[in-house]
Order: sequence, then structure tokens, then C-alpha cells
Amino acid sequence: MTSTVTATWAAPTALVAALALVLSACTDGSPTTLRTIAPVSFDTPLAIPPEAESRVDASGTRVFELTAQEGSTELLPGTTTTTWGYNGSHLGPTLRAERGERVTAEVTNHLGEMTTVHWHGMHLPARMDGGPHQPISPGETWRPTWEVDQPAATLWYHPHPHGETERHVYLGLAGMFLIDDPEAAPALPSEYGVDDVPVIVQDKQFSQDGQFSRESVQEPGILGDTVLANGTFGAFHEVTTELVRLRVLNGSTARTYAFGFDDDREFQLVGSDGGLLAAPLPLTRIRLSPGERAEIVVALDPGEDTVLKSYPPELGDVASELAFGGEDTIEVLQLRAAEELQDSEPVPVELAEIEPLAEEEATVTREFTLASRLINGRSMDVDRVDEVVEVGSTEIWEVSTDDPLMHNFHVHDVQFQVLDIDGEAPPPELRGLKDTVYLEPGRRYRLIMRFEDYADPSAAYMYHCHLLRHEDEGLMGQFVVVEPGQTPQLAQAPPDQHQHQP
Repeated sequence: MTSTVTATWAAPTALVAALALVLSACTDGSPTTLRTIAPVSFDTPLAIPPEAESRVDASGTRVFELTAQEGSTELLPGTTTTTWGYNGSHLGPTLRAERGERVTAEVTNHLGEMTTVHWHGMHLPARMDGGPHQPISPGETWRPTWEVDQPAATLWYHPHPHGETERHVYLGLAGMFLIDDPEAAPALPSEYGVDDVPVIVQDKQFSQDGQFSRESVQEPGILGDTVLANGTFGAFHEVTTELVRLRVLNGSTARTYAFGFDDDREFQLVGSDGGLLAAPLPLTRIRLSPGERAEIVVALDPGEDTVLKSYPPELGDVASELAFGGEDTIEVLQLRAAEELQDSEPVPVELAEIEPLAEEEATVTREFTLASRLINGRSMDVDRVDEVVEVGSTEIWEVSTDDPLMHNFHVHDVQFQVLDIDGEAPPPELRGLKDTVYLEPGRRYRLIMRFEDYADPSAAYMYHCHLLRHEDEGLMGQFVVVEPGQTPQLAQAPPDQHQHQP
């Protein structure tokens, strides 16, 4: 039997204020209309985050050590900026583990305030998830442990303190977490930092003294005029192989990008958030909203250059594309091919087996409407459970936004599949495993997901908009996974507003 979760709500006054702010930003000569993207000269080698050191303890668990700390970094030539990072002054090392491994992360907080570390895209117990319920006080160490049980993928980690996520990420707390699966590894470029390159893309706004600025209060959050790749402005990467694999992460707090190359060359999309696609997909553009990832493979000829750029993204029916950065063209990273290139294996025609989740297996359908800073008319409450999910179930989540603001939707713990958008099949780039999806205003996205394990009635996962200012201001909800018949140990949303049994 199928149940349907619905909700009714009234448009919040905050929406009116937000729309007024957007419209004023488009008409009154404010910085939104005057934003000029900083020119790029490509004179700095791309910084490659180091692979994190680890040890294997007596139990066979791989142990990583991360320290959140404050520092200073020369992000712009001749200017020192106060930054935060893990095991360094800015960003963090790349963690790697194999499918089937048990891992522990010893996370120590050397900041002057509470933080958390969320493992974005990871399937793991809610108590290890690193959301608002797992705070790390200054001087303390948090030790989550879990078994890596999902396909090879490009994931990432970042703070998730309620109300402060945007600031912590913007200051530099972010890093990649790569999952490897030796038993299902197609012949793709795989030498880290050489032909398999992490690219964390973030936009920043700098004050006159070279510090990060967060003064903007416009929708959808901070849209910086300076774009960094792995913390490098004007980055280039020396390519020594015929093919290079870029693991691109939109690590920005608000900006949506449409990545492509300056000569419109074709590339192969081989992976999305949750892992490899079933087959490579030839594209010239890939749209990524905050938190989304794409693995692309591009071919170069000896001696040539090409530039990874972001072109004006298709944002849908937003109030103003200009206000949301939809008219910005941004140069991100130059690839410089050597005069002689090592041979690369051709991209395989088959990459991964993806089990389609069948719609008829879903026993619950839930509806989520995002508007301003509310989901289904509610603002985030860390002491309230909004959804209760039974372990082992397959569910369909119908997600939409009814206002002309930018939003996306991220679900913790699971990777979902996009069933359809307004009743039509999703575009090919959205047919892999996803944990974050951009929501075009006024369109309905049906997502199907399976909650296979990790029942815990007293520990919550999150779902939220990954535009971090939206998240901080309440555009987030919570769900718990329970065994049949279990009752959550957090307060539940009122049933007359929320769940209707057939």
C-alpha cells in the first residue's frame, strides 16, 4: 500500500521581502548589476590538495586525522587573506578509501568556536553524518566510524553547523573524499594530480584589504567576482597525457555554474554525485549547482591549450538571471598540453552497472515545496523530526519550488535517482546517482531512493537547499530512519499537517 505525504502552507512574508530585494538589486545600480568578474592571466600552477595520510589500526580500520584550524593564505598575488582549513591554512587534504573498508576520522577542532564535519554524499549512520547534531567544541576531537559501502565516487566533506555553514565553508573548510572500488574500476585516467585531477571551484568576494567579504545580503547569497580552483586564482595545469579526468566540485556557497571549454570542445561526462554513469555522455556543457559534482574526461592534442570556463547557466524561470549570476562568464582553469603526450586508454563504452529503482517498488510518496526559507511551510527546528522513514523502504520524493528564487535540494545518507521532471524523463546528465539536484522554479522533480539500513530512532539526517545562506536561515528539514513500529525519540511534526494515510 502506498501512502502520500503532503502539506499545506501560506506564502511567508519573507518571500515578499526576498523578491523585493532581488528586484531592487536589478534596478537600482547596486553591486549586483555592476559585478565584473576578475580577469584571469593563468600564471599560477593549480594547487593539488595532498592525499591525506592514514594508518590502519589493529582492528583493520583506516584512520584519518583532520584538524580544523585558522591560518593565512596568499590567494591573490601579494595579499594575505585570513582563511580556515583542515591540516593547513585553506581547504583540506583529499581522503581516499576503498569500498568495503572500515574508516575512522579523528576530527580535532582548533578553531575558536564550534564546528562540525559532514561527509557529503556518504552512506553512513546518522550519528556519524556530521550534521548539526554532532558538534565539535573548541579543543575537542570527534571520532566517527563507519564502513564504506557504496560505489566509487567523488564525494566531499565540509562543516554543517546550523546557522553558520555558509561562513565556515566560505572561509575555506572543504575537501574531497574519493571512494575507490578496485573490483569495478574501468580504464579511466587514475593518477592523482596528474591525469586524475580534483578541481574545487569556489567564488569569493574580497575587501580592499584582501580579506573575504560576506557583506552582500542579496539573493541567493554571496556571488563573488573572483573564482578560485583549489584555492588558486589564475590556475593552469600541465597536461602530460592524451586524456585528463577532472573531478569538478561546485564548492561555492550560492553560485550555479555551466562548465565547458573556451573552444566548445566536447568532453565525456563519466560520473555524477554518487558515482560513474552507466556509459560516457558526450557534452559541451554541464550545469552544477552548489554541492554537485561531475567527473569529466577531456582529450588534448600535443602543445595545445584549452580553458575550463563557466558559461551563463540555464537557471529556469528565476526572478532575474542577472541577479543570480545567470549572465556571468567565468574563466576557471587553463589546461596546457605538453609537446609530447603519454598514450591514454580510450574511455570505455561501459562504465558502471546502475540498478534502476522501480517506481512500483515505492511504498511512500512525499511532497516537498521549497519557498523562501521554508520547506512545506516550516523552518528548520533541530528538535523536530519532519519525516519518518522505515528501513528497507523505497520512496518517491516529489520536490518543487513555487517562488522565482534559486534553490537546489540535497538529501543526506542516500543517493537518489531522478525519475522525471514534470512527467518527462530527465536529461541524460541526471540519470546517474545523485544526492543534490538543481530545482528550476515551477517544475516538479520526482526523486526515487532506497533506505537500506542504519535505523536509529534518536538520530536525524538532513534534507535541505544547498545554497548555504538558505540552509542557514532555515530552508532545511530532518528525517529519521526507523525499524517498523519504532517511534522517533525526537518530537514529530503534527500529523494533521503532514502525513495522510490512504
